[in-house]
Amino acid sequence: MIQHIEISDISLRSKIKNGEISLGGNKKLKIYGLLSCKSGKRMKQQNRVFFSSEQEARENQFRPCGHCMKTEYKKWKDGLI
Repeated sequence: MIQHIEISDISLRSKIKNGEISLGGNKKLKIYGLLSCKSGKRMKQQNRVFFSSEQEARENQFRPCGHCMKTEYKKWKDGLI
């Protein structure tokens, strides 16, 4: 898990381009989702974190976003993941 306030914009863009970062999350709400999610783009930078995989996000006790990851969210809500 990488916190947005601890990484420079250039380094962040590089990691996204290289596939090292594929998901973003809100550390206060414990929600993760796609980098293109409108909800994620509106959150404060100090609350934003990044993950390399869904597994990493779940290991950090985050749940899927209900807007951009509807299928995964439904599975989480039903207790399947």
